Amino acid sequence: MPTSKTLYRWSGYLFMLPYLLAFAAFLVAPLLFGIGLSFYRWEMLSPVPPQWHGLGNYSEALTDTYFWKAVWATLRFVIMQVPLNIGLALLIALAVNEIPRGAQAFFRASFFFPTIVSISVAGILWRWFYSSEFGLFNAFLSPFGWKAPWITDPAWAMKSIVMMTLWWTVGGAFVILLAGLHQIPAHYYEAAAIDGANVFQRFINVTIPSLRPVLLFVVVMNIIGSFQVFGQTFMITRGGPEHSTRSLVQYIYDQAFGNYRMGYGAAMSWLLFVIIAVISFAQFRIMREER
Repeated sequence: MPTSKTLYRWSGYLFMLPYLLAFAAFLVAPLLFGIGLSFYRWEMLSPVPPQWHGLGNYSEALTDTYFWKAVWATLRFVIMQVPLNIGLALLIALAVNEIPRGAQAFFRASFFFPTIVSISVAGILWRWFYSSEFGLFNAFLSPFGWKAPWITDPAWAMKSIVMMTLWWTVGGAFVILLAGLHQIPAHYYEAAAIDGANVFQRFINVTIPSLRPVLLFVVVMNIIGSFQVFGQTFMITRGGPEHSTRSLVQYIYDQAFGNYRMGYGAAMSWLLFVIIAVISFAQFRIMREER
């Protein structure tokens, strides 16, 4: 029979057990199932049982024109969204940081508020904003005799998705960067000012080096989130026009839950994981070498 000393030694693990069981059931098990599923040909509504397909799903994805078109659409979104998001969030954080601490709460709440709006609500709202017939944006432009094809022209659609995403997500990066700015000791700036450094020099030589760990976190998380873009494109454009905004996650969704090709969808999901992992690892290496 276990003694009280033994129970005390294992008490921490017993308290962790509910979480570990949930973690294994809802994260580890689905991941392992997804890896195995990617090697099978399984059409969910077909009476044919899953069949071993080896690397067939992966080779099909790598030769699928629509897969690469979705990858390119996702890359375009990442290339536009990440620099704009980080740059705008840093600019807002620097501006708010100059305000007395007591008055900063209002601005933190104002910029962070859009991030708590669900993507369904935000998508419906911005789809109305972008409507070519009765949208809010074109209502402002119509007195000037001009209307923009926000989500009906392939040249405009992805830029419109990026603009909506900035409104929806910039507050999260802003709050994190502002917290990072608060952690920089004031005497760093005082010493730089005594040495004759101007505002730009203090930003380059004091703010950026001190903020690098926070910037690394924000950039990597922003890249990961941008590669997983789905809700904005699905709710606003449905991937159109001409598949110009159909992201890789949406293409995976279409294949797995639209065409019921679960094995193919799982294989593309792991290819997306590899892409994100490689880019995140490269980002860590670059930021570490710059220190």
